[in-house]
Amino acid sequence: MSDKFFHPVSGMDMPRFAGIATFMRLPHVPLDHPRLKDVQIGLVGLPWDGGTSNRPGPRHGPRQLRDFSTMIRAEHPVSRLRPFEAANCADLGDVGPNPVDGPDTLARFETFFADLKSRKIRPLSGGGDHLCTLPVLRGIARDEPLGLIHFDSHTDLFPAYFGGKTLTHGNPFRNAVEEGLLDPKRMVQVGIRGTQYDSVDRDFAKAHGIRIITIEEFFARGIPDVMAEAREIVGTKPAYLSYDIDFVDPSIAPGTGTPEWGGPNAYEAMQVVRECQGMNIVGADLVEVSPPVDPSGGTAWLGVSLMFEILCVMVTAL
Repeated sequence: MSDKFFHPVSGMDMPRFAGIATFMRLPHVPLDHPRLKDVQIGLVGLPWDGGTSNRPGPRHGPRQLRDFSTMIRAEHPVSRLRPFEAANCADLGDVGPNPVDGPDTLARFETFFADLKSRKIRPLSGGGDHLCTLPVLRGIARDEPLGLIHFDSHTDLFPAYFGGKTLTHGNPFRNAVEEGLLDPKRMVQVGIRGTQYDSVDRDFAKAHGIRIITIEEFFARGIPDVMAEAREIVGTKPAYLSYDIDFVDPSIAPGTGTPEWGGPNAYEAMQVVRECQGMNIVGADLVEVSPPVDPSGGTAWLGVSLMFEILCVMVTAL
């Protein structure tokens, strides 16, 4: 049973449209807070999109995600799990980026997550673009490479762009493999689709033993079968879960920078996370929510609903 200090503000005590918005109405516990030592899972905002190669805007994602997350309640509708009672969870705030200096931002993020790792706090982050994942992994996977369950329409296994000099949201996982942060034999990427420049990313995956499950295979086999294979690949050793909102069909989640048609619906988007139960998820993120291209907030509402699903997987792994 968690400490009541870490329970969210109830809608019975403060209307959900009122009060200061934190992730899921949890207490705000910055790094200098005396209760930081008691946090088990820290929700973190990564408001940066300097790695975006198409439509910008995910830097505004954490703020909108927090706003819509005030609608998250205490209990999972299917498992009946009450994650805020199962673990001490808190909003640790945003990691302040340098909006005009990408390498400095990546270094700031890495330092922050290495600090969380030293405190044994498991992070659940809201992005930000997908390049944000790389410094998180640099911070928490220094000791040994992690497995990866990755939901996306893109592999993000491309070489650096523009002559091999520029990191973008198209190459965080290639870099993570090359830096020894991820074990490619324990990596599975689900939902890959869309037109391609070439096959360099898939060639990299094949050469390193990374399992790619295309959207065609995903729908042909069905979620239970696909995710049974994913659980087998990732195993029970420590792993990271990374969820790009563009995994979901843009008819459902249009608020993202590089949408691809032919993806799952909202129910299927949640179901794949529920099928991750049993994985030892030591860190996770939900990235690429771009409020400027969906000011209605529907994409963000789905995003934080997915973060709740991920949180429910994470607390059972503690």
